[in-house]
Amino acid sequence: MSLQLTDEQQSMVSTIREFAAKECGTREQRLALTDGGRTHHNSQIAGKLADLGFLGLSIPEEYGGAGGGLFDACLFLEEMAYNQIPLGSFGVTLIVAHIYLNFASEDVKKEVLGAVVAGTPTAVAMSEPGSGSDVGSLRCKAEKVDGGYRLNGQKTWISNGHLADHILLVARTSDSGDKHQGITMLSVPVATPGIEIRPIATMGLEVNDVFFTDAEVGQERLVGVEGQGWMQLMAGLNTERVIVGAIALGQARRAFEDTLAYVKTREQFGRPVGTFQALSHRLAELATEIECTRLLVHDVAQRVDENPGKLMPREASMVKLKATELAKAAALEGIQMMGGMGYTVEGGMEEQLRAVLPGTIAGGSSEIQRDIIAKTLGL
Repeated sequence: MSLQLTDEQQSMVSTIREFAAKECGTREQRLALTDGGRTHHNSQIAGKLADLGFLGLSIPEEYGGAGGGLFDACLFLEEMAYNQIPLGSFGVTLIVAHIYLNFASEDVKKEVLGAVVAGTPTAVAMSEPGSGSDVGSLRCKAEKVDGGYRLNGQKTWISNGHLADHILLVARTSDSGDKHQGITMLSVPVATPGIEIRPIATMGLEVNDVFFTDAEVGQERLVGVEGQGWMQLMAGLNTERVIVGAIALGQARRAFEDTLAYVKTREQFGRPVGTFQALSHRLAELATEIECTRLLVHDVAQRVDENPGKLMPREASMVKLKATELAKAAALEGIQMMGGMGYTVEGGMEEQLRAVLPGTIAGGSSEIQRDIIAKTLGL
């Protein structure tokens, strides 16, 4: 295994950067593509990236993808975040796509994965008002009926719910036994009668409440094995946490480089503020942390590719913990070092801070990641 990029991977990264420079390289372009910064996904940009083959890098060729590995997808995600390409839906979409890839029927794979490769977002519905970090406590019901399932309950904090054609619902089909038993995955078309999606007002994250009221889907919408949804979720944690880590790495790089550029030109007391040791040493530490995190993210992504069936709870949690906390630290340092300009919309760093903050919470908070790592140490 080598952490050096192949010629093909280097070419791919260069192409992404060229695309970003042309399509969304200026703040004015990005504002025009995101309704003045109020949205994070642009369908036209998604379509163009789909045409270039970037949205199916880790999807097998039989479903329209390129047949590459998770590492290839992570390189794209890292550059997407670094270059601020307005494709905020894609991280979650790719996480869900890999669950479909591992567990869905062939018909459902062709339906959903084909749409993902073509640029259509998808979503997963796990969290509930009373069930966040403790996913096993979920109460949304999938009652068995003739030919399928009747769905009732509420899901919350659902990314992409307003954009997706399908939602991967994680619901309870049985209350017997351990709380982690009786959990089932279903692929639910958003157009199904009985589904209501309501946006949640936040400081920038686009999430939704999703309500199911006697919504019915057929047996063919089952993803994997009924009652085995918990184990299926656990099997996907390597992919999920490495994907989140790759995005956070790109965000950290962007915050660092924007801060560095600012302190090199902003002068006080007759010289650039970055030349003062109070700032230069902190930037040196950030540069070191970014390089360490890059090596960690790239290494674990390649190890997942080499051992696709192996659970790596320690390594995957380390990736998510380290990368998301670093992205937050880099943006906060940017705010501090840019002073008043860091708080302005024009400065751009406040937008970056809003973008990185959910990373330490969504998909398993930093506290949960530390718990997982500690358990692997026998604590």
